[in-house]
Amino acid sequence: MIRFLILFWLFCAISFGEVMLLKEYKDENLTGWVMSQKYDGVRAIWNGKELKSRNGNTINAPENFIKALPDFALDGELWSGVGEFEFITSTVLDEIPDDKAWERIKYMVFDLPRFDGNLYQKMDYLNSFLSSNPSEFISAIKQIEIKDNNHAFAFLDMVVANGGEGIVVRDPNAKYTSGRSSSILKLKKWRDSECEIVAINGGKGRLEGKMGSLECVDIFSKVAFKIGSGFSDEIRTNPPKIGTIITYKFQNLTKNNKPRFPIFLRVKRGE
Repeated sequence: MIRFLILFWLFCAISFGEVMLLKEYKDENLTGWVMSQKYDGVRAIWNGKELKSRNGNTINAPENFIKALPDFALDGELWSGVGEFEFITSTVLDEIPDDKAWERIKYMVFDLPRFDGNLYQKMDYLNSFLSSNPSEFISAIKQIEIKDNNHAFAFLDMVVANGGEGIVVRDPNAKYTSGRSSSILKLKKWRDSECEIVAINGGKGRLEGKMGSLECVDIFSKVAFKIGSGFSDEIRTNPPKIGTIITYKFQNLTKNNKPRFPIFLRVKRGE
């Protein structure tokens, strides 16, 4: 039995492994790279048989959604629209899939992890498959060749103006690798991170009797700071509990390494 469990664990590790992750754009020359919108959804990896989150947890999609997927590996984002992160996570991470809700979910594919070719060839192969096997659930993310860095920033401005969170830029000739890669970067107007709530402060004035702000500690830098904006009235009335991990955005860091102008984005849910 123990031998079986070890073999099963090894199979899962080989089948899914560690996925490719983005680094932050710093000041790289992006000429000749490609760019696309960054979709704020749930990362999903299809190995030809199973749909998993980036952490290897099973995503319980409806049968008709699974049947539409090919017999080759895909990597992408489960997404339904701008500003719908809470709907996406509540739908995708449910143990019992809601068929009606899943009708709004699309698999926005940006890579074919096991395909031996550059990104253009990968997307051509996927689009060829979709031409012969049309599906309302799968979409190959369009990749735009970057003329220069100004071209990328103009595209970023357009995406953000339409409600998007940012863009992804990548070297189309780079191989799919495990872990964080310098060949695929996220480019945003704002930076983001995650923090743990350590205290809840009451509000004053119109917020009397509600949450005014949260005392947080960034889970990466361990720096303590306060978040007082970005909350809906509903969240201020029923704030997340102490110990909850939340995602926030900020402009940059102060000289004391504290986030400047931190704004609440959402409660982080497990994948």
